[in-house]
Amino acid sequence: MAKLKILEFPDPRLRIKATPVEFVSDELRTLISDMFETMYAAPGIGLAATQVDVHKRLLVADLSDDNTEPHVLINPEILEKDGVIVTDEGCLSVPGYYEAVERAERIKVRFIDRDETEIEMEAVGLLAVCIQHEVDHLDGKLFVDYLSEAKRQRIRRKLEKDRRQQATEVA
Repeated sequence: MAKLKILEFPDPRLRIKATPVEFVSDELRTLISDMFETMYAAPGIGLAATQVDVHKRLLVADLSDDNTEPHVLINPEILEKDGVIVTDEGCLSVPGYYEAVERAERIKVRFIDRDETEIEMEAVGLLAVCIQHEVDHLDGKLFVDYLSEAKRQRIRRKLEKDRRQQATEVA
């Protein structure tokens, strides 16, 4: 397994719309393992392939404290949304920022798993929020897109400043 580099906002590659996975290969299974390792190390609860510069419709998630409830969603399609929940969302591609975002509280999603089994699943609460957040990534959308333009620009400037400072410290 290998830890992957997570793209950070405002990297334009985060805006690329992911294409469907045509079949589950050994290469894809390796990517799935690498994505879990990367997500757990970050640490995070969800990661879309787009965030690691792979533009395929794949996401992983695990809300457990002990990494024992991994979810692999390949070609996820949200079929139904119901209710409203507002949570403070963060993102591995927007490190250090958390903002209130409104999402559906309950969703029904169809996907295939790493064994190419088609599954329909209902998700509620934080898992529903996580899946919606990661599907947004696959569509080239970030949680900061739900914020005001002023907040989005403030976050962008701060992240760019932080990257410049890190580059100076390394040099």
